Amino acid sequence: MPSYSRKRTFDLAAVAGLVAGFSSSAYAATEPRTRLVACEAGSCLLVTGRRANTASAVSINGRAVSTDGARKWRVRVPVDTVREWSAPFARTITISVADAETRTDTTAEVDLPIGLLGQVENLASLVVSAK
Repeated sequence: MPSYSRKRTFDLAAVAGLVAGFSSSAYAATEPRTRLVACEAGSCLLVTGRRANTASAVSINGRAVSTDGARKWRVRVPVDTVREWSAPFARTITISVADAETRTDTTAEVDLPIGLLGQVENLASLVVSAK
């Protein structure tokens, strides 16, 4: 096999790897995300995501929510409401996007911010010691 053929094969493999890497990162960018933000209710969970059709309905843990935005949507849900909609100590929520045009549902398990639905303990005292 001539050396130029090996180089060409290597170049094609490198390009294929780059394309695969970019496509997987583009896919990951479409997954919904969550973060804690301040709102009128005190603290809210901001959920953001993308959808192919602006008429697609979004639901969180099986409950329809009203979103802001078109293809790039967002919704703020008070933390108390997220607690009501979730199992105790839940670490994820289920986000569903129902596309009425294609009649398909896209569902994703999305991580909650660490400790969001954890139990709050009132400490009588806290002992800290140095070793």
